[in-house]
Amino acid sequence: MSEAGDAKGVFASAAKKVKMGKRVEKALKEKAAASSSQEATEEDANKAPEPYTCIGHFDADFTELCRRAGLPPTEIPPVVLRAKRPGTPPPPDPKAKDPTPPEEPVDVAEEEPKPKTYVTKEKYSYFKPNIQVEMEHEEKPATVTEIYIRGWKIDDMMVDIFRNCFPTIEKLNTINLWNVGLTDKTLRDLAAIFPQCPNLKNVSIEGNPIAEEPWACLIGDDSLIVNLSLRHNEITDRGASGIGAALSTVTTCNKNLISLNLSHNKFSDVGAEAVVKGLRMNRVLLCLSLASNKITDKGAVKFGELLSRFPLTHEEVVERRKLLSDKGSPDRGTGKSPPPSRRAESKDRPGSVRSGSHLDKGDKKRDKSSKKKDNKHEKKNEKEDAGKGNKTVVMMDSKKDKDEGAKGGTKKDDKWKKGAKAVMAAETVNKTTKGKKTTSSKDKKGGAAPESESPDMVEAINPLLDSVESIDGQLWIPGNRSIINLNLSRNEIGEAGLKSLLLALQYQITLANLAPHPALKGLMRLSLGRNPIRADSEAYQKLQDLLLTRDPFYKPQAKSPDGEVQSLVG
Repeated sequence: MSEAGDAKGVFASAAKKVKMGKRVEKALKEKAAASSSQEATEEDANKAPEPYTCIGHFDADFTELCRRAGLPPTEIPPVVLRAKRPGTPPPPDPKAKDPTPPEEPVDVAEEEPKPKTYVTKEKYSYFKPNIQVEMEHEEKPATVTEIYIRGWKIDDMMVDIFRNCFPTIEKLNTINLWNVGLTDKTLRDLAAIFPQCPNLKNVSIEGNPIAEEPWACLIGDDSLIVNLSLRHNEITDRGASGIGAALSTVTTCNKNLISLNLSHNKFSDVGAEAVVKGLRMNRVLLCLSLASNKITDKGAVKFGELLSRFPLTHEEVVERRKLLSDKGSPDRGTGKSPPPSRRAESKDRPGSVRSGSHLDKGDKKRDKSSKKKDNKHEKKNEKEDAGKGNKTVVMMDSKKDKDEGAKGGTKKDDKWKKGAKAVMAAETVNKTTKGKKTTSSKDKKGGAAPESESPDMVEAINPLLDSVESIDGQLWIPGNRSIINLNLSRNEIGEAGLKSLLLALQYQITLANLAPHPALKGLMRLSLGRNPIRADSEAYQKLQDLLLTRDPFYKPQAKSPDGEVQSLVG
């Protein structure tokens, strides 16, 4: 019995050891598997994620970039459609038999439907950060056209996200930022992003005072912004000086900005004079608002000089001479002198070469020689082409049009009018195309060339090449006539500034009658409300009467046969 018991004990201990060995082996396997999975997760964590490529869907791109930047889902600003005012219901049809159908009895037990004129939201949701967008088609996420961000801070991380997704939005044309806490760095970073957006034209940055005032970075040479609003930014004379230098200098000029709003800021006559200086050589800006600043009569007088005429500085005279020299000898940079025929037939001499200097006398001699040669060529053409009928007439008419256009005639006005929009939008051609003759198959046969092949393209207007007048040893040029809307309301302008602006407007009207220019119409609207000016001021009444006639929508009253005045307004 004892031997049997010993055998059972040995067997039990052996079985126990086997079980323990299996458990240890299993534990070792589990431990190895856990360690390998942990190493794999560590490798995945250390491995950099693949860069995200934006697809042009702003909502999806912005959300994914925020998630990759480490923002929790609850802190990612949602992209929502911008609320719109409900449209006006159409008027009832008077031909309808029953325009007001009988009202159905309302069951008190049923709950009334919610009104459709507004949307209810949960408490404090209005104050949570979001991005409002407008789209061409709400069902197509790739058609975002406008982006509005209001009331929450845009930091460096958010600017990096915008740097990736803004340029991929193909139809984006408007960005509106209000009270977003921009700094000098974030504003400069945004200004570097804007030129990468192909269709961005309208930028509004308001309620963002910055101590460094780097606003000039938005109006750089590569800027494509057409309409810029910088209201309520506490811009002082320092910021206005930078903006004026960015608008234009003697050698540079912004060629895209058409509308600039600097109202509700804090610059004085010094800042206004800096803006005036920036508009001396700028002939692109059309609308300027300086309302609600601290401009007095001194600043208004500077604007009067800008709009009427002003003398050139020494630096501007030197640059003018360089331009005239380059225009007179286009091959100067190549080391070749133009042939005698080019010198004689050159019609590129601007009307500005009419002063009493020795340069003007030489130009007059050249003009006489060119006229003689032109007359010889015309007589020769008449003899050779006497039997060609209408074809010769067409060619001669086109040549006369070019001659009259170079002399400031009126036959070229139609082409100017067709190209006026290009001047207004600052999409002008910098390369000089006059003097180059493009011939087509139709030209060789004697037919009129198509208008698209005409060499008379609208060029960028350089005021230094305008006609000058010598007064007391100084060269004076006509002032800025490209500005059509100027807002100086809610400033500190008095009677002296008012008279200066009145004289400027009278000068523009006189100049327009003597030498009309299709692209430079002059001031059409001048706002001076809420300035310390008496309403019964004679100068103010004259100014209002002149502006009334310059209003493009103004229609004068006509007299009936009976002598009574009738309005032409329909």
